[in-house]
Amino acid sequence: MNTKQDIKLKDEQRTRCEVWTRVMGYHRPTTSFNPGKQAEYAERKFFTERGERT
Repeated sequence: MNTKQDIKLKDEQRTRCEVWTRVMGYHRPTTSFNPGKQAEYAERKFFTERGERT
């Protein structure tokens, strides 16, 4: 079993990670945003809501 090894990949071996977000009630990739929406997305603050844990 491998434990925490550095994995080295060449750029051509990597897979681009696509980020999706919910906008106006539906999901869409952030890469399809216009420049204004991309700037707004970059300024967003993320939070964790406290509540009961089950």
